[in-house]
Amino acid sequence: MHYQVAIIGAGAAGLSASIYARRAGLSVAIFEKIMPGGQAATTPDIDNYIGFPDEISGMELMERFYNHAMKFEPELIYEEICSIDFDAVPKKICTDNKEYTADSIIIASGATPRELGVEGERRLRGRGVSYCATCDGMFFKGKNVAVIGGGNTAAEDALYLVNLCEKVYIVHRRDELRADKSLVARVLDCVKIQPVWNAKVSEIVGQDSVEGIVLDTGEKLDVSGVFVAVGVTPSNCLVRNVLELDGGGFIITDEKMQTSVPGVFACGDVRNTPLRQVITAASDGAVAASAASEYVRDNVEKQVSE
Repeated sequence: MHYQVAIIGAGAAGLSASIYARRAGLSVAIFEKIMPGGQAATTPDIDNYIGFPDEISGMELMERFYNHAMKFEPELIYEEICSIDFDAVPKKICTDNKEYTADSIIIASGATPRELGVEGERRLRGRGVSYCATCDGMFFKGKNVAVIGGGNTAAEDALYLVNLCEKVYIVHRRDELRADKSLVARVLDCVKIQPVWNAKVSEIVGQDSVEGIVLDTGEKLDVSGVFVAVGVTPSNCLVRNVLELDGGGFIITDEKMQTSVPGVFACGDVRNTPLRQVITAASDGAVAASAASEYVRDNVEKQVSE
């Protein structure tokens, strides 16, 4: 099956890109291996997406994105991509079952949560160690938990968990949070949240489930759940040895989302960007689709005429 635009990922960036590409009259395929919505769908409340002054849950906002995108009838393909041949003309996309071709590709694969890399983390993952407070918070209702990190995600997770848990520790390696000021104020004002400053987790302890964490200060916190919120790693495995990346592994693009390979664009959290938010991902997707449309028109159709 051939498409003019193939979009890798159905998060905010990918869904936005599909809308703009379809409105430009292009045939579009969106490849998604799990479910639409991406990381944004796991965010409890979003109060900085313009047009929603009374807040909206990430799940509901991404459902609206999805419904809007499906209105324009892109092809949504639930298959995991094994490889992409960027040099082929047209470009070739291989999954476990099929082979597809595309004139242009938009990488919107997002990013995944970063691990702490400490003893007990992987062994207890899913048994008290979580990377998604909204996904797993209900399992710890009435219990003590710890959130690890100091950015927006850590602050949001802590504020979400106080509605479920008895007590929430927020462990940060510095002496203040680096989240947005509005979030910091809410965290510090909440009596159920106890900040633990200038500390790192050295071990997560427990046999069949989390029983606590040991800090590098020697202190032990008795918690039943550990929510890790220390950043993200770009989902770049399909492009790692092909596209130009920055030191963190994020895809380098120009202002039109063009990567180092002609006809290949990147948008959203997977690219090198100063801000990773739903609104910037959606904007990236619009720009990438516009640039892809221009590429198809100026390059692919020219090749056909020749």
